[in-house]
Amino acid sequence: MIQTESTPNPNSLKFLSEKIISAAGTEEFQRAKSKNLDNKFVKELLEFKGVELVLLSKNFLSVKKTDDVTWNELKPMVISHINEYFEKNDEPILKGNIKSEITKEDDDETIKKIIDVLDTKIRPAVARDGGDIKFKSFENGVVNVELQGSCSGCPSSLMTLKQGVQNLLKHYVKEVNSVEAN
Repeated sequence: MIQTESTPNPNSLKFLSEKIISAAGTEEFQRAKSKNLDNKFVKELLEFKGVELVLLSKNFLSVKKTDDVTWNELKPMVISHINEYFEKNDEPILKGNIKSEITKEDDDETIKKIIDVLDTKIRPAVARDGGDIKFKSFENGVVNVELQGSCSGCPSSLMTLKQGVQNLLKHYVKEVNSVEAN
């Protein structure tokens, strides 16, 4: 059974499932970049009128819509699409292994601490709102992150970034001066 939750972003809705949606971690897909997509489920979902972005996570997916379609139109279509997939398939929509955000050259202790705080303290809160936060870089005291899913383009995301993410990172990692989103 699929349940929905609203998010702080009025154009984004979170669809929860008892089944595993992604075995490959959290992944975002945008309509603008969907041409060469291999995943049939995601490609079809992005073709729905008004669907702008889809974020798949372990047990939920978030859909971000455009202003020209209402949730009354779109919500039943998304639920039906998810249910149809799981009626025909026993495996997750996204298969594979979770990719680590740390690469070999990122052996830096500060970066490890930043990623640990993002993974343990920030990512679960952002996921509750149907989004994700990805570490991009750390240079000269500035942490660069990417907000995904419901968080991208959300009116309150800048406040979340500055008051929540930045304050937590500055508290736990003394080398952090500020946080920027790209």
